[in-house]
Amino acid sequence: MPDEAVKKALEADRVISDRSRAEAAERLRGRPTPTQEENDRAKLGEHILTHEDDGSGPDLNSEEYKKKHAQASSTGASYSTRTAKPSS
Repeated sequence: MPDEAVKKALEADRVISDRSRAEAAERLRGRPTPTQEENDRAKLGEHILTHEDDGSGPDLNSEEYKKKHAQASSTGASYSTRTAKPSS
């Protein structure tokens, strides 16, 4: 009987581990920057100012992103949220 409990616990751990690995793989789908091609071109003496998009989305810490976000906030683009009704 204890062997069955151990097997069930092991299977539950395995399911959680598999899910965790899949989620990590999904987050890391982007390409490296610089890419290997950019590294090879730089090695041959080319000066690369703009890198290819790595698929990671916008850099939330960049000044350009912060400026666009501040402009959108100051233009009055707002939304309303629902208010909680008191329970009776």
